[in-house]
Amino acid sequence: MRRSIASLGGSPVKARGFSSSSSSSPENIVASVLFERLPVVIPKIDPVVYAFQEFSFRWRQQYRRRYPDELLDKSNARGKGDYQIDYVPAPRITEADKQNDRKSLQRALDRRLYLLIYGNSYGSPTGNPIWHFPEKVYESEETLRKCAESALQSVLGDLSHTYFVGNAPMGHIAMESSENVTTSPSFKQFFFKSQVIATNKLKIGKCEDFVWVTKDELMEYFPEKAEFLNKMIIS
Repeated sequence: MRRSIASLGGSPVKARGFSSSSSSSPENIVASVLFERLPVVIPKIDPVVYAFQEFSFRWRQQYRRRYPDELLDKSNARGKGDYQIDYVPAPRITEADKQNDRKSLQRALDRRLYLLIYGNSYGSPTGNPIWHFPEKVYESEETLRKCAESALQSVLGDLSHTYFVGNAPMGHIAMESSENVTTSPSFKQFFFKSQVIATNKLKIGKCEDFVWVTKDELMEYFPEKAEFLNKMIIS
């Protein structure tokens, strides 16, 4: 079966076409959720950026304002509290990193992680379970975002630790099947971005398996969509 992927630019359907009687049938529209966990620690600085920051600091030091010694002595003479805080930074490499545990959110702390689930997916070429983003076929929801929320809620159980970024989709693809194949219908897939909020553990259900992967690892699961995903996921 041959499939084509539409570009990110341009309008895939007319305004609010998914709820119009003159548009494609609801079965041909799928709302998917790109559910991400934001970085927990500051990413490592690129060597070039670090070298520039070091140069900038040394340059500013040459022309910094010099304060009188008397003023500095008075500042150092101020009373200090009796408390002391021992700061121990958390390790950047966790046990989940060492074991390559892709079911854990406690890995790749300086990267964004994306949720993939394994199970039945609309438009699967063979009809067998595949890796895919949380999704739902548009039916009678008020908006397409409501449909995306229902898709994510069916996997998580509730949306108390989620935040949807905006009301519009971040991208779309048009999947087309060949005329002589009817088992995998053509459809348009719209992606909505949602983020994990205030938790480091979620109960994932309604699927056979799941993983949390980085953008680079994501391409291992969708090699045929690598170009599209690279354009849609910019970080």
